[in-house]
Amino acid sequence: MLIDWNHFTPWSSLAGGMTIGIAVAVFTLLNGRIAGISGIVGGLFRLQTGDIGWRIAFVAGLVTAPLVWQLFHSLPTFQIDTGYGILALAGLIVGIGTRYGSGCTSGHGVCGLSRLSPRSIIATLVFMGTGFVTVYIMRHMLGG
Repeated sequence: MLIDWNHFTPWSSLAGGMTIGIAVAVFTLLNGRIAGISGIVGGLFRLQTGDIGWRIAFVAGLVTAPLVWQLFHSLPTFQIDTGYGILALAGLIVGIGTRYGSGCTSGHGVCGLSRLSPRSIIATLVFMGTGFVTVYIMRHMLGG
């Protein structure tokens, strides 16, 4: 395994991680809720009085943040090497996983681990392990 030193960014990665951690802590302190994306978005489909505004604001922030970033810097380029069918299937599998796991990577991996939640520790180990195995199979056994 080689490190691509041109794309090795430990300081900006550290700053990004710290920003996420601070934002999650402030969100929890001010709102009393976990900043799990699947739970926040899922709550938009279970309409409850007084529970929609903050969810809409949160999702709007996720959508507009790249647009604001683009005013000052160019967005990173990316390339997806598969078709829409595979992307839709992958999204469906992730969605099923977040339902069975009672949360997503942001809820368990960021918020749950910081609270030392046993359920989140197990969930994070499971989805990270599954990701490692999937990458190994796709790259080394199936030649993708």
